[in-house]
Amino acid sequence: MAVQQNKVSKSRRNNRRAHDALVAANPNECPNCGELKRPHHVCASCGHYDDREIVAIGDEIDLDEDAA
Repeated sequence: MAVQQNKVSKSRRNNRRAHDALVAANPNECPNCGELKRPHHVCASCGHYDDREIVAIGDEIDLDEDAA
């Protein structure tokens, strides 16, 4: 069983926990559609990244009905 050698003061304990706080999200506006997106990620609504289309959106893809 772990037993501490010396008492850890409130100040030392709280200084150790100083970096544990949660950071709020930092969304950016998509230059293509204007929706909010995470920085350095593909836009979820239009599929663009850095003015290029990376992911084709579902309604733009034509699939054969027999394939489904």
